[in-house]
Amino acid sequence: MSDPEETPALAEATLIFDSWSRPPLTENQRMGWRQRHGIVRVVRRQASFKARQAGLSELGACRASLTWFVNTRTRRDADNIVPTLKAMCDGLVDAGVVPDDIPALMDKPMPRIVYEQGGTPRLELHVAQIAGGTGA
Repeated sequence: MSDPEETPALAEATLIFDSWSRPPLTENQRMGWRQRHGIVRVVRRQASFKARQAGLSELGACRASLTWFVNTRTRRDADNIVPTLKAMCDGLVDAGVVPDDIPALMDKPMPRIVYEQGGTPRLELHVAQIAGGTGA
């Protein structure tokens, strides 16, 4: 039996994107591929920068959970913001947090939308190291 003090703690961090009051990429957007590519590039760079800034590196496998905090009760679909989650996860790969965003190395639960009365709209990506993946 190993000593609990010898067991290394799993790494985790919450990356806060407060410059975006709404997800920059959604399923319902209609735009040309060049415009979309430009936005994807910005999201990836921001996620990569924030991951490095938070000290995340080489987690092996992780869970990346996206939460959109809103301050109005407007109806929204959580699955509509999956493209933003995808670009952020690619940014984690760019930062070297995991070698790839395949299911064996990165668990990506459905994004959540949380109402905060009087809060500041923002996106938060919680990245937590996990012992294994969700499949091959």
